[in-house]
Amino acid sequence: MALKEAHIRFYEELNDFLPEHLRKKSLRLRFFNSPSVKDAVESFGVPHTEVDLILINGEPVGFDTKVRADDRVSVYPKFESFDITKISRLRGRPLRTIQFILDVHLGKLARYLRLCGFDTLYDNHYEDHTIVRISSEENRIILTRDIGILKHAEVSHGYWLRSDQPPQQLKEVITRFDLKNQVKLFNRCMECNGTIRKVNKNEIQHQLLNGTKKYYQEFFRCTQCGKIYWKGSHYQNMKAFIQKIILE
Repeated sequence: MALKEAHIRFYEELNDFLPEHLRKKSLRLRFFNSPSVKDAVESFGVPHTEVDLILINGEPVGFDTKVRADDRVSVYPKFESFDITKISRLRGRPLRTIQFILDVHLGKLARYLRLCGFDTLYDNHYEDHTIVRISSEENRIILTRDIGILKHAEVSHGYWLRSDQPPQQLKEVITRFDLKNQVKLFNRCMECNGTIRKVNKNEIQHQLLNGTKKYYQEFFRCTQCGKIYWKGSHYQNMKAFIQKIILE
């Protein structure tokens, strides 16, 4: 059986998955049979969840399309903020309600996202198959530092975080999914992801320390775990922290 050859090129941030010497150039793709373009893309270490448009010889194709000898394959990153379904043929419409599920290494990022008001599931006991299942059932975007989880066939929405620093990760997510104008600070509980609602001080006085009761009048409570919040110095510090990240 004769060895065949095609050419493939990855654009923009998809190059993050490639070794430096392979970035931003046409690459040789060698094969014996006719692999699907999805398999061809992932053979270079690029998860299909990061891809939203593939052209073969200038024509948009689906993941199942077979690559043939002398084809020229162009692979473009996922456009979560823009609807290109008329030309991409790779997936349904971008998610209009943004919800996340995070892998076990991203606990601090989960708290930051909840602080910003985003529905974020996280449990440090989640195994990969559980994350994939919940993502599929609830249309949640998987955020991870593990490229492998994004290669599961059942995963349709996911993002590999480039940074390993939580503040920078938050900035990455907000930028990547165009969320700057959707931030609603202190709308979700940082502990459990429940929604926060204003509560009458009289209802929770028995749970407050004397100094807190004396100096603060406005309180909020998580509707899920019951945690109580108020606008003390910690509130101001966290608000300044998030605004700095968003505005930078």
